[in-house]
Amino acid sequence: MTWNIQRELLRFGPGVTYPPVSLAEARRYCRQLARTHYENFTVVSMLLPAELVRHFQHVYAWCRFADDLADETGKAQRALTLLRWWRDETLQMYRGHARHPILVALYETVMRFQIPSKPFLDLIFAFEQDQLVKRYATFNQLLDYCKNSANPVGRLVLYLCQAHTPENAQLADHICTALQLANFWQDVLPDLRKGRIYLPEEDRRAFGVTEADIQSRLFTPAFARLMQFEVNRTRAMFQAGAPLIERVPPPLRVDIELFVQGGLAILNRIESAHYNVLAKRPTVSKLYKGWLFLRALLRHWQVEVLERERRDA
Repeated sequence: MTWNIQRELLRFGPGVTYPPVSLAEARRYCRQLARTHYENFTVVSMLLPAELVRHFQHVYAWCRFADDLADETGKAQRALTLLRWWRDETLQMYRGHARHPILVALYETVMRFQIPSKPFLDLIFAFEQDQLVKRYATFNQLLDYCKNSANPVGRLVLYLCQAHTPENAQLADHICTALQLANFWQDVLPDLRKGRIYLPEEDRRAFGVTEADIQSRLFTPAFARLMQFEVNRTRAMFQAGAPLIERVPPPLRVDIELFVQGGLAILNRIESAHYNVLAKRPTVSKLYKGWLFLRALLRHWQVEVLERERRDA
């Protein structure tokens, strides 16, 4: 059955009474959500050590549920109310009183990997911000948003990989912020339909692009230069975070490289479209995604062979 947030709120939402959910039922709930909601999770999970798949599903289910509360439940005020409820439920989980099936499963994970509440609370804050803020005056303001909307995801992955250090967290922040920005530049058109413009006002002004130009979908040389500027500095962020690939446990390196290469592929696609993201949303084909997957696998297989040969020498 296809995932539907409205249906799930009728089953497990605020004010609904339901019997206690067992850990086995909670695990099954998260597994089903992960398998039916987002095709890329299946690809990523294929690369994970078997003992980590369940825990990644629990964290993914929490993130997906919170994101859907923000974007798929109607008006902003209802979304804010539901997000406050989800924050309260999450804090109750950290006090040992989990009720919702996602939180019953997640409690097992946060205890196993000693994950603090901050990444989850930061994400909820970002989802709330999306209901209230539709424009950003400066690039630094946009980066502050990414600190809550994107960077917590990378830190959660590091906790699950048992590789969370201050240095690794900083590298992960570069990658996650770059991924968020790449999606913003890719989604200028869809975001415009939602009333959102993530291109910072200071950048638009510097290149002579007005909001009226964007609202009119007016593609000009000035807009192309603006997008080129944003793409280039986002690419530099990916490069700054790339050393993380070699710092995580070997089984996770392919996943991290796929995140980096997938983000770079989006930027390359924008570039090959001559930066005209106002006419059509640039996309990366499934065939190219498959090639990235195979290339990452081959690269790390070669590294493992070389490391094995050195150990045996």
